[in-house]
Amino acid sequence: MGLFERYLTVWVALAIFAGMGAGAIAPDLFASVAALEYAQVNLVIAVLIWVMIFPMMVQIDFTSIKDVGKKPRGLVLTLFINWLVKPFTMALLGWLFFKGIFADWVDPTTATEYIAGMILLGVAPCTAMVFVWSQLTKGDANYTLVQVSINDIIMIFAFAPIAGLLLGVTDITVPWDTLLLSVVLYVLIPLVAGALVRNKLDKANDHSQLERFLSAMKPWSIVGLLATVVLLFGFQSDTIMAKPQAIVLIAIPLLIQTYGIFAIAYLIAKQMKLPHNIAAPACMIGTSNFFELAVAVAISLFGLHSGAALATVVGVLVEVPVMLSLVWFANRTRSWFE
Repeated sequence: MGLFERYLTVWVALAIFAGMGAGAIAPDLFASVAALEYAQVNLVIAVLIWVMIFPMMVQIDFTSIKDVGKKPRGLVLTLFINWLVKPFTMALLGWLFFKGIFADWVDPTTATEYIAGMILLGVAPCTAMVFVWSQLTKGDANYTLVQVSINDIIMIFAFAPIAGLLLGVTDITVPWDTLLLSVVLYVLIPLVAGALVRNKLDKANDHSQLERFLSAMKPWSIVGLLATVVLLFGFQSDTIMAKPQAIVLIAIPLLIQTYGIFAIAYLIAKQMKLPHNIAAPACMIGTSNFFELAVAVAISLFGLHSGAALATVVGVLVEVPVMLSLVWFANRTRSWFE
């Protein structure tokens, strides 16, 4: 794990403070950036999201899918958690907290947007950071790649229907054209482009060219993430300074969701008697989120200044330290799977 990944929460926190400060000092500049839209897509944010997502997609090796039948149980666990459990528990927790427990502290419109942001986080299974969590838990790297590849293919077809269903159930108007456009822009096109670049650079007996490319692109992915956070918190600086407790209120259900989903997945993995090098990464994939995609879709659907966009960015802030604590726990409980 590199310096940026290990201290990602610190960098995100610094980007938050930088964005809020810049938004207070130069609101006209942020207003000008916010106005650069086409078909409800902010062009600056779209470029930054692509900078974030594209290097991740180049890592995906779709030729690994041929090995899917070798160890199917770990994949079944991941798919069950990612598509049949996590999106629905996230929606339930969002509704429980922002329509119930926190209802007196958040106005109804903002509460609905927070729930929408949480739902988008819950429907987006992790793509990039999973490789880090797998490495830290001494997981089977090839099998982790198979799981991520299958999830990404499913995401092309399942993200919009499940997100639309849960947003609709929670009484949120779903602009289907924008939702489908977001899937094409931020999932399908980057996946295809990543596969084409990987096919061009990767050779059967020489992976050095691909590795050099990924190494060169990796810092830009982090830069894209941090620049997006700066912009989002710059756009929302007035709102956050007026209500700083918003970040805490959003973080509480996200923490419960993350630890709860891991507990469910880990107990099922133990009952299935999976080997630890399959179980740990499978549970990490099921627990963590593709927050870059969630941020992009939230902005497209609800706008840069929305509570949904804020909720997805708080997801970035929460996820890394929580996942590191789960890595520690998984490593300490390796003997459970022996």
